[in-house]
Amino acid sequence: MSRRLDGLVAALLADDGSAPWVGAVPQRLEGVLASMPAPARTGVRSAAAAVDAYARVRTGRGLHGLSPERREELLTSLAGNKALLQLLDVVKVPVMLAAGTERMLHTEPVPLPWNAAADPPLDCVPSSEWPDRATVDAVVVGSGAGGAMAARQLARAGMSVVVLEEGRHHTTEEFGRRAPLDRFTEMYRDAGATVAVGNPPVVIPVGRAVGGTTIVNSGTCYRTPNQVLARWRDEFGLDMADDDAFGTRLDEVERTLQVGTSPLDVLGNNGRTALLGAEKLGWKAGPLRRNATGCKGSCQCVVGCPTGAKQSVQLSVLPDACAAGAHIVTGAYVQRILVDRSRPGGPRAGGVAVRRPDGSTFEILSPLVVVAAGALNSPPLLRRSGLGGHPRLGRNLAIHPAVSTAGRFSEPVTAWRGVLQSVGVEELHDDGILIEATAGPPGMGSFVLPGVGRALRAELEDAASLATVGAMIADRSSGRVLGARRSLIRYDLHQDDARKLLRAVEAEGRILFAAGAEEVLTGIPTAPRARSMDELTELLRGVSANALHLSAFHPTGTVAMGTDPEVSPADAEGRLRGVQGVLIADGSLLPSCPEVNPQLTIMAAVLAVAEAAT
Repeated sequence: MSRRLDGLVAALLADDGSAPWVGAVPQRLEGVLASMPAPARTGVRSAAAAVDAYARVRTGRGLHGLSPERREELLTSLAGNKALLQLLDVVKVPVMLAAGTERMLHTEPVPLPWNAAADPPLDCVPSSEWPDRATVDAVVVGSGAGGAMAARQLARAGMSVVVLEEGRHHTTEEFGRRAPLDRFTEMYRDAGATVAVGNPPVVIPVGRAVGGTTIVNSGTCYRTPNQVLARWRDEFGLDMADDDAFGTRLDEVERTLQVGTSPLDVLGNNGRTALLGAEKLGWKAGPLRRNATGCKGSCQCVVGCPTGAKQSVQLSVLPDACAAGAHIVTGAYVQRILVDRSRPGGPRAGGVAVRRPDGSTFEILSPLVVVAAGALNSPPLLRRSGLGGHPRLGRNLAIHPAVSTAGRFSEPVTAWRGVLQSVGVEELHDDGILIEATAGPPGMGSFVLPGVGRALRAELEDAASLATVGAMIADRSSGRVLGARRSLIRYDLHQDDARKLLRAVEAEGRILFAAGAEEVLTGIPTAPRARSMDELTELLRGVSANALHLSAFHPTGTVAMGTDPEVSPADAEGRLRGVQGVLIADGSLLPSCPEVNPQLTIMAAVLAVAEAAT
């Protein structure tokens, strides 16, 4: 099977032996695949096998045994068939990850040490060193935005608190000495290959580390829009969504995270290009507010900030929780919540059963279990604990479906030098479309370059001329999280959301052309490029949303809170219905799409929930 992958990589990247970085890609790709879950790994290998079989039918030989010219001829033929093109795209994504990394390592100058300050201390204990039984006042499942906030509030109230995290603790110093892709495959659940099944499928990368997804997000900090709070008050009866009360909690979160506007001197060319395009269109735009006021423009937020500037919760919230007495146990997979069903007054939480990486188990007894495993993992935990009976549990999933577009410019942009997510274009926000200038380490953006063979190789080698923008839409909460042992995600794109996504691609193109782009790369395999706005508009008329490469970054809503027991699995104070002593404290709580990057919203909502519990 390795020869099949080697042959496909050689064909995709037109490997003629002239560039050492191309020859190193197969080994790097094997490392990426080894980190993926078995279904994703099997899918990529099966696709490679199918392409190799296609070559054998056409030539009698596998790709590996063909000349570079013959390999490219075959792939070009394959790419001309829309059905087979989708098969090829399954393989291109991990190949681009590996190729972007190898090219960067071979051609980019080695960055200087970032000289980051030492991380604040955390009381982290590997699960191998934790006792088989312990008793505390509260156990928190998950160390991300919600779990960290809950742990801090409970510990400050004088409770003994243990935070359980399935991943491990990563340090800023470690980020500065490891390649971005090496960090990516370890710090993301399933090596970033979490996928919602649907038409089209959607990749939803989420973090798995101390700090949760905050350690790998963009650092963008939007306050909850007034219209969202009004909906939560009026439709779901949430008193916590009062403008003043919620605003006060948002203020507290912003102080904790040191939120400020990105300075122009580190914004980078990618952000400045988006600003220029928006200015020429007369559209509302500006540098984003982020939790990284000391940002040095490393453009590595999504794989752990190597400068320590981004105040993800392992640097900003969990240290305060530990200072107040909380402990963090790493490498701890929570098998189930322990429930006492014999007591008068109904079932009550009694703690958690936890598995270590070596398969051994331990228990933490506690009258309060705070579930903060994230919108994709909290419903399965509740189901395997016998607490998944509410008919709406796991439903109501919103994910902010997102598309990316690139513009080619005559002068280098070098988008990966500067702030990763730098500028917000809010002209269409009232219509549910939020555009953000977003780049990433080479090969690690959500944008997929077009072409195969020499055309794709040329795109990779000319990547410095590209500026990229992304757009996410406020969606209809049309997804579901199924399963108990692991998450099975189903997401069917609503037709209104499909229209928004195509409109978003057109808006991205307008910004790039207004900024002076010579052509726009759409990320759509069947309509990959346009050289004018009129051409882009015409191309999009013949495209359905099913042809888009979709990703999503902000899953919410699967254990939604509200006053109506028929609609909301959790009550208006975040308590899971049907059992005493279980508190929901993550993005699952949010009753509808938050319409912006949700970290501040989640942390403010959890602060309200934790205050009510103390």
